[in-house]
Amino acid sequence: MREKLIKDANAEIGDTIKVIKRKRSYVGILMPSHEFSDDNIIVIKLKNGYNIGIEVDENTKLEVLEKGRFERKKVSEKTPFDPNKPTISILGTGGTIASYVDYRTGAVHPATSPEELAYSVPEIFDICNVRAKVVFQLLSENIGVENWKTLAREIAREFNKNKVSGIVVSHGTDTMGYTSAALSFMLRNLPGPVVLVGAQRSSDRPSSDAYQNLMDASLIAAKSDIGEVVVAMHGETSDTFTSIHRGTRVRKFHTSRRDAFKSVNAKPIGRVEYGEIIIEGDYKRKCIDGEVLVDDRMEEDVSLVYFHPGIKPDDIPEKRGIVLMGTGLGHVSSSLLPRLKSLIKNGTTVV
Repeated sequence: MREKLIKDANAEIGDTIKVIKRKRSYVGILMPSHEFSDDNIIVIKLKNGYNIGIEVDENTKLEVLEKGRFERKKVSEKTPFDPNKPTISILGTGGTIASYVDYRTGAVHPATSPEELAYSVPEIFDICNVRAKVVFQLLSENIGVENWKTLAREIAREFNKNKVSGIVVSHGTDTMGYTSAALSFMLRNLPGPVVLVGAQRSSDRPSSDAYQNLMDASLIAAKSDIGEVVVAMHGETSDTFTSIHRGTRVRKFHTSRRDAFKSVNAKPIGRVEYGEIIIEGDYKRKCIDGEVLVDDRMEEDVSLVYFHPGIKPDDIPEKRGIVLMGTGLGHVSSSLLPRLKSLIKNGTTVV
C-alpha cells in the first residue's frame, strides 16, 4: 500500500511531502525504505531533524509539496598532506560518528575515507593529517572477543607500520566501555593515545554530539602525550567540554544523555575545553622505544552474573570464570554458597 500511495502521487525519495491521515497532516522529506521496513509505513524527516513513521491505510493521502533539489556532493578531491602536522588513524567499527547527510534523501552516510571525512568534518585537517579505515561494520552489541582481537591488531599495525601519532576508534556507545577495557589489557608499549569515541545523538539531529566528540578525540590523538586507551565523550549536556576517561574505568550510565559516560571510582584523566587539552589526573605517558605489542589471549568461557532476590543456585552457570555482582559490598544470598563452593572446588574462578 505504501508503494502504491507513493507512485500515485508521483513522489520520489527526497521530495518534501504532506501525508494526511485522520484529519492530521505531517510534512517532511520522504525517506528511503530498507529491508527491515514495514510495507505499510512511510518514513519522513521532519523539519526539526527527527524521523517519524506513519502507517498508511486506504484513507491516507499524500501530496508532493516540493521536488527534491539537493544532491549529495560528490567527494572526489584528494585531501592535502601537510608534513608539518601529525598524522592520526581513524578506525571505524560501525558507529556513524563521522558521517554526512544526503539532503536529497535525508539519509546519513558514513565517512569511510579521508576525503569523505574532510567533507564531513573539514576542521580536523587543521589539526592533523588523517588515515581512515573501516575495520568492520557492526552494531556495538554484536562486537565480541574476536572483534576486539582484530581491532587490537589493526591498532598495532597502524602504530608500528604507519607510524601514526595516535588512533581514534569510532564505536557505538552501548558497549564502548567493554571494548575500551579489552583494548587496555591487550595493547602494550603504546607510542600514542588510542581514543574511543562515539555519538549519543545521530549526526542528522540538531542536538548531535558527534562533531565535538570527533574533533576533540582527534585533538587528543594528535597532540597529547597519553600512552593508553581512553574514551572521549561529552562531559556535560551542553557543549562546554569533552571528558577524557581511562579505558578501564569508564561506563555508560544513560541511554541518550550526551554526558552519559562517567569514570567509576576515579576522576577523568582530563578534558578538552574549547580546543585545549587539560590534564587533571595521573596517566600513562606514551612509550618512546619499541613496537606496540598485542597480548590478545582472552578466556571466553566467563559469565557476568547479577545477584537479585529470588535467584536460584542453578542460575549460576558452570564456567571457567564467574564475575558475581552482589549487593552492597558484594553480598549474596546464603542459599547460593553451596553452589559457589562447588564451582570453586571444580576449578571455576569466582570474582
